[in-house]
Amino acid sequence: MPGRLFLTRPLREIAEWMGAEDKNLPQQPPRFNIAPGQNIAVCVEGQLREMRWGIIPVGRKNARGRPVMETIINARSETVFDKSAFDGVKRCLVPADGWYEWTGEKRLKTAWRIKNKDGSPLAFAAIFDIWTAPGGLEVPQVATVTCEPNNDVREIHHRMGVLLEPAQFATWLGADDTAASRLMVPYPEGRLSIEEVTDVDWNGA
Repeated sequence: MPGRLFLTRPLREIAEWMGAEDKNLPQQPPRFNIAPGQNIAVCVEGQLREMRWGIIPVGRKNARGRPVMETIINARSETVFDKSAFDGVKRCLVPADGWYEWTGEKRLKTAWRIKNKDGSPLAFAAIFDIWTAPGGLEVPQVATVTCEPNNDVREIHHRMGVLLEPAQFATWLGADDTAASRLMVPYPEGRLSIEEVTDVDWNGA
């Protein structure tokens, strides 16, 4: 939806693919198991930066005026532009080689690795803001945007991340909400590879 990400190729290669600067890149080794709550690479304003995956909704309220309690990992495309919990957020991109989903019962779950068939990177549409923690520490934080799944992943999960092409990056990062909203559709079918995962330590990083 995604629940975990992986990004193993060098960030310099990702920067070139995304048209971002290749200076002052985050220092990240190949990562096979990126979990919510960890720092991830994010493309914003022509740069790759690190942000915490998960928006802490301090001060945010839902449509009923009640405080949002859960950390927001994924934001639904249907409400991301008009839900009060997302007031003040900006748009960004989260690069990855792919993501993981799970099916089955709790102790018998099967993990699935999802990536592009041609081996090219993926770019998730995302939103971010900066949370000011107690003591004044500023924490950039990000959540990916989800939509209805395409037929490739429908049997694995009822949602999928909004995946964008390089030609769409500028529109998503631009100021036009209407133009950006048109991009929040399922990824074209037949382009994703889905395979069972047996080689990842889910307790590791």
